[in-house]
Amino acid sequence: MKCHHKCITSNGSIGNATLRMAPRLQLEKAAWRWVETVKPEDIKNEHIELAYRIALSACQRGTCRNCKGNPNCLIGIGEHLWLGDIDENTFHNIDDPSSERRDKNTFVGLTNLGATCYVNTFLQVWFHNLELRQTLYLCQNAWVESADSEKEPQTICEHLQYLFALLQNSSRRSIDPSGLVKALGLNTGQQQDAQEFSKLFLSLLEEFLLKQKNPNLQNVIQEQFCGMISYVTVCDQCGRSSSLPSRFYELELNIQGHKNLMECLTEFLKEEKLDGDNRYHCESCQTKQNATRHIKLQSLPRTLNLQLMRFVFDRKTGHKKKLNTFINFPEILDMGPFMERKEEKCVFELSAVLIHRGISAYSGHYIAHVRDALSNDWYKFNDEEIEKMEGKKLQLGLEEDIAETVKISQSRKPKCSRGYHCSRNAYMLVYKRQPEQDDRNDTNAVVPEFLETLVAKDNRKFEEWCSELAEMRKQSVDKGKAKHEEVKGLFTLLPVEDGQPYEFVPLDWLKKWLDDSITTKAIDNGHFLCSHGKLHPDKIGEAKRISLKAASLLFSRYGGGPRLDRSSLCRECVTQRCQVLRLKNQLTEDYKDMSILIKAPSQSGKGLWVGKLSLRIWRQLALEQLEDDEEHTKHGDHKTNGDRSNITRSKGAKTIDGEDVDTEGMKIFNEDILCPHGGLNILESERRLVSVEAWDKLKVYFPKAPEFTYQHEPCQQCLRREREDRQNEELNKMMANEQKSALLNLFQEKNRPTLQKWPEETDVLYIVPPFFLAEWRKFIRRPSKSTPVSSVGNSILLCPHGGFMFTHESMLLGDAEHVALLWPDEWEVIRTHFLVDQPISLSRIKAEPDITDRVEYHTRPELCEECREGFMFQQQRDMREYTQATVYVRKVINNKRALKDDAPSLNVSGSEAEEEKETKVDGEKDPDFSQLENGAKRKKIISGVGIAVQHSVSKASSDKGIRRSTRHHKLRGEKALIVSANQTLKELKIQIMHAFSVAPFDQNLSIDGRSLTDDSATLGSLGVTPECVICLKADEPLTDYAAIDDVYQVCLPEEGFKGTGLLGH
Repeated sequence: MKCHHKCITSNGSIGNATLRMAPRLQLEKAAWRWVETVKPEDIKNEHIELAYRIALSACQRGTCRNCKGNPNCLIGIGEHLWLGDIDENTFHNIDDPSSERRDKNTFVGLTNLGATCYVNTFLQVWFHNLELRQTLYLCQNAWVESADSEKEPQTICEHLQYLFALLQNSSRRSIDPSGLVKALGLNTGQQQDAQEFSKLFLSLLEEFLLKQKNPNLQNVIQEQFCGMISYVTVCDQCGRSSSLPSRFYELELNIQGHKNLMECLTEFLKEEKLDGDNRYHCESCQTKQNATRHIKLQSLPRTLNLQLMRFVFDRKTGHKKKLNTFINFPEILDMGPFMERKEEKCVFELSAVLIHRGISAYSGHYIAHVRDALSNDWYKFNDEEIEKMEGKKLQLGLEEDIAETVKISQSRKPKCSRGYHCSRNAYMLVYKRQPEQDDRNDTNAVVPEFLETLVAKDNRKFEEWCSELAEMRKQSVDKGKAKHEEVKGLFTLLPVEDGQPYEFVPLDWLKKWLDDSITTKAIDNGHFLCSHGKLHPDKIGEAKRISLKAASLLFSRYGGGPRLDRSSLCRECVTQRCQVLRLKNQLTEDYKDMSILIKAPSQSGKGLWVGKLSLRIWRQLALEQLEDDEEHTKHGDHKTNGDRSNITRSKGAKTIDGEDVDTEGMKIFNEDILCPHGGLNILESERRLVSVEAWDKLKVYFPKAPEFTYQHEPCQQCLRREREDRQNEELNKMMANEQKSALLNLFQEKNRPTLQKWPEETDVLYIVPPFFLAEWRKFIRRPSKSTPVSSVGNSILLCPHGGFMFTHESMLLGDAEHVALLWPDEWEVIRTHFLVDQPISLSRIKAEPDITDRVEYHTRPELCEECREGFMFQQQRDMREYTQATVYVRKVINNKRALKDDAPSLNVSGSEAEEEKETKVDGEKDPDFSQLENGAKRKKIISGVGIAVQHSVSKASSDKGIRRSTRHHKLRGEKALIVSANQTLKELKIQIMHAFSVAPFDQNLSIDGRSLTDDSATLGSLGVTPECVICLKADEPLTDYAAIDDVYQVCLPEEGFKGTGLLGH
């Protein structure tokens, strides 16, 4: 694509040319090319106009998409939407309200409130049961008997009455069932068992109708949905037959292993053998006997609900799963052969098919195919969407029957005979008994007057809403047409004719003015201003030059400012930029000259001092300085187009001449030879002399750089400090040697006393903190780099009352690692060389040999019983009340640890902990930790005990509550899990299932041989502590990992309809 405009040539002149549209950076470079031949003091008006690109010609339509670097280009800013004929629908984004209006001769949909599609399907099925609908209309309640016709429904049945009336006579395309759903107390975000909802809701209706005064209404649920069966048991020994009658509201048919509905019904009625542990107690024989049992159908209701048991319990996973089995079923179902009285005529006609789309029992979508009893047309009800089937035929469609994932076997759909249908997703079939010819009563239910009043009120609200939307559409269209005329009139005035006055306006404002979806605000030129209050030359790419007439009309209509005309072109900014660009161009030549001057030796050792690092990176510093000078010409914090200083400079290492150079902190040239006092650095190795000629070239770029002649003396303070440091270093070495000689065994950790075998040569041992020894050894090893240790802080081993915190027994069992033991002679040396705040000793007291062999141990200071008990109690509580702690699960096979996983680990967020946690290196940054030499940490015990103990020994043994220091090393075949003390064992088993692919039902868990069996108990109550190892033994290791797919859909046990109105709450 080409752009026809005047092009700026290399000598600054303007000529006509046809060339490919230049990128923005190319236009900017061309605008400043004249600085190569023009000095700052020689700048004229023509150069200023070149910098602001005033002479660039405007682009023609179709030649470019907008030259952002060309202030005269007015193409591609949104004007194409307004120039020409415009469809009025483009002036608004308001949907046609008629699309929400109910079509003629169709039904009303129901809004899905999140996960309520299972509710919507049953409501549509029950609505199309004319007898049930008419019964509800005739029901009497406090709402019906109220004289207030404007009263809103309150109870569940009142909401159902109103909902059915809306489904029958509403003008809306779909209605909101939230009133009924709220009355039922259902969770709209949680999908529930649709079959359970059907049973509970019909039971609720039955209970309500039984309370009606009209006897014709009381038994409608039984007449419509209730049938009778008998459980017949025959004793094999005596032949006695017993029958137990029972009512049913739907027949639950097993579909596993079956292909059609007839097979399911046959299995439902087949004989069952009662033998073994399941034998039958015969009243005649008075003993348990083998027997046979079967079901007999005594009577069938008018509406026969057949539940296809697609959702079954899976023993392997402990949860439900869906059976995606194809089942063939007829449109006309003759139940006569299945009845006890064969002569009875029981022919049923299919009236509804409820579909569950999806492979999981815990997710998916419910829809219903329902036959209209009046027209016999089939409809598909999919929440708000309703589709009428062609030819009065049921068409289940591909979307209901095709598997949605490769996890389902791709078995072909069986061929269906005429009058039959086949589905792998149908979970409920509704059949209506065929009436005798004289008994047909296919009249529509009549909406009572009190309900019709409420429906009419809702229809009026809907019509008002439609009128409001239509008016809003009209206003938007009228506003758009007015804007269309305004833009067409003004846009032709925008271009500036040669020699005519002009002004600048923001490009972004013009785009918003031409974008009808954005409210046009006042014109704001404030962010274009430079530090001199004029138009910054770097902002020209964000502005457009328009005629004075067009600018006056725009400012008068929309307001704003400041107004920028020809007098706003800033000479000062152009001059500064010219100077910087010329220096940039000169920098390359100066760099070559400097390379020669630096290599030449200075005459007679004279010249000026320059830092070696500064000398290596002076070119980079000069370039950054020039870019900073450009930045300073801007107003405020605004960034300029094409400015390299927009890029944040990276600190640290830089590559100079192909070599990485550490420039951390370098801001000013030659500051690397400054000492902390502002004088000349005493390290002569970090600086060198350069000639006066070389320095003069550097001063051009760094006029404020520190300057030191060859005669300048180094900083006297630094020299004096250097002498003192050398003296202190010698003193430290002498001190370290003296202490090392006096405490050689302590330094080398040889011949150390232990509590496990008390040394016979002494009855007293002394105690110091291990932290003191670590710091002391650090000083002895590197006296010139470390600070001498001056004191022993034994107070950290004492409680707030001044008592010692450990006993001889506790130190034997693990607390000894919090103390360091010293021989008496070593203690005397320690007391001589260091300040000790509180001596601590452990004494052995033997009884007289002829009395007893008992040995007692005492500490000074004595043990503080109160703080010791509080510390132990706090420690035990911490082990029971932890959160986000790590435990290790080890899978064992045949009582041996598994060397490798039997199943792939499935990544589930939150179920598996990090294998290792990163350790802080700088312990001093954390006020609760002090750093030891070996990297371990010491954590302060805050709650009533003023003592530091190592963080790695926070685990207590289960029997005595004593801390153990051994850190668990995760073995192969183990997995680390994050748990909390208040979570249940059931929740832990779900985490383990995700990690090991072993179903909770098959998990046997134990700790130290103790089995964990109570799924409802918390981990804290079961003795599961942080860092413990839980052994997992699987009863039946799974090989079919797809079998537990449904389990991943849930993390907690189902609560069903607990707490809802369906259960009377």
